[in-house]
Amino acid sequence: MKVNLGTQRRARIEILPLIDIVFLLLVFFIYAMLSMAIHRGISVDLPISSSAKIEKELLLAVTIKDSGEILVDKNRTPLKDLAWLLKRRAKGHKSPGILLFADRNVSCQLLVRVLDQIRMADIHRISLQTTMESQP
Repeated sequence: MKVNLGTQRRARIEILPLIDIVFLLLVFFIYAMLSMAIHRGISVDLPISSSAKIEKELLLAVTIKDSGEILVDKNRTPLKDLAWLLKRRAKGHKSPGILLFADRNVSCQLLVRVLDQIRMADIHRISLQTTMESQP
C-alpha cells in the first residue's frame, strides 16, 4: 500500500465571503448617504424645476399640503400663529432659514400668506423646494 505524504494542498482564499462583505459595505454606505439628505417636510407633490438644488444649512421645514394644512417640522400650525412660532424656533440662530415645501396644487394666495408670515418672523433665507425635472 502506497501512502503519498509529499503532496500538500496550497492554502487558498475563498472569494464568496469577501464578495458578501463588499456588498454589505456598499449597502451600508448607500443608506448612510440617503440618511444625510435633508428632508424634514411632509410628503407632498412638489412642483418640477430644471435647476433644483438642496439647501443643507437651513433650520426649519414648513410644509403646505394641498388641503391648506400648514405644518412646521411635522407639527400642525394655524396660519395666524406661524410667524410667532417661527420667530420662537429661530431665536438664537445667526441667519435662520426655511425649507418651504408647498404642494403644486396649493393656491398662490395661500403661498403668499405663508411667505408673509415667514417675513414677519424676520426670516429672510427661504428655499422653495421642488423636484428635479427628468431630462429627455
